[in-house]
Amino acid sequence: MLSEIFNSVVGFLVSSIGSLGYLGIFLLMTIESSFIPFPSEVVLIPAGVLVSQGEMSFWLVLIASLSGSLLGAFINYFLALYLGRRLIEHLVVKYGRVVLINKDKLDKADKYFEKHGDITTFVGRLIPVIRQLISLPAGFAKMNIAKFAFYTAIGAGIWSVILILMGYLFGNNIDIINKNLHIISIVVLVICIFIVIFYLLIKRKKTKKV
Repeated sequence: MLSEIFNSVVGFLVSSIGSLGYLGIFLLMTIESSFIPFPSEVVLIPAGVLVSQGEMSFWLVLIASLSGSLLGAFINYFLALYLGRRLIEHLVVKYGRVVLINKDKLDKADKYFEKHGDITTFVGRLIPVIRQLISLPAGFAKMNIAKFAFYTAIGAGIWSVILILMGYLFGNNIDIINKNLHIISIVVLVICIFIVIFYLLIKRKKTKKV
């Protein structure tokens, strides 16, 4: 049943993206990366199928996907920075004890993103569900916008390439994608864990030297 639904959705999106073109990919990825949850898998895998059929360009699909992901991420970032931050600070002043947030915790969050915002943003963009939300804490903590854009672009770019290639290589057999998509997510998650461990080891060595 789920397989049939997945196949019909992918089939619909293949035709839809084909008619909307790169603008459609850009808009859908903006939605996926912002405050409205939308699975990037059902956007980029069909796009990869169209790339394999010669109807779309791999690089233009990637550019459209990356541009949309960045725009969506910036929407969340600035919403958190200008609206969420003010709201939280207001709650701290008025109801700090009630909402269990105080200035010290906000300062710790700011310091964390100042020190580890790069790896957190990068890895967060590769993890399902979290990748749509990671921009919010970055905005709350006033993460350096240049770093935020850079690491968001790298993480979103890698994820986009993975999905486009899945559609390109296995587009003729959607069942293979359906059965192995969770495996890809697990593999990416394991890779993320190793990246974090490697990052922490490097940080520890630098701290010892200092």
